[in-house]
Amino acid sequence: MKKHAIQCKCGTLRGQLEGRGVHNRLICYCKDCRAFAHFLGKADEILDKQGGTEIVQVAQPRLHFSQGEDQLAAVRLSETGMLRWYAACCNSPIGNTVADHKVSFIGLIHVALDRSRMDQDFGTNIALVSTDSALGDPKPVQRGLPGVIARFMWILATTRISGRYKNSELFSTTGEPRVIPLVLDDSNRPQQ
Repeated sequence: MKKHAIQCKCGTLRGQLEGRGVHNRLICYCKDCRAFAHFLGKADEILDKQGGTEIVQVAQPRLHFSQGEDQLAAVRLSETGMLRWYAACCNSPIGNTVADHKVSFIGLIHVALDRSRMDQDFGTNIALVSTDSALGDPKPVQRGLPGVIARFMWILATTRISGRYKNSELFSTTGEPRVIPLVLDDSNRPQQ
């Protein structure tokens, strides 16, 4: 079985992606991804020069933690925002999910992944999305969105139909996030 290591910067939280499966590799330039990087105080490590975050989307059941799960934390940038998971020990980002456990994907942030194996495990085809929110000019040209959507829908459909969505280490068996997320409002949401 193929495995790809995942860990926070200090190494307290560790895990791996197991098996093979459909995935997306992309750079997202949206303001929320940028706000998450600033919330963690890690913008210089996470964002590229135009404010993009490299993300690998996979099915949640492929993610398994091996140590440090007690350091897992989550934040929502608004009441209805995505769950943005991170390691509280060193404020390292892990990934993004929606709050509905039946929508069983995670967008893993590149700094939590093994950079030396990124091309080998996830290919070199990197889509660019939400480019209208990129910093500076000229803006990157959006590419690969139709493929990203198709693969994303495949991930969701296969985990839902198979019932594998119930095998997430991020949500309880009742569908609640395994940690209570901090919800930010306008007064404490980071500005980029």
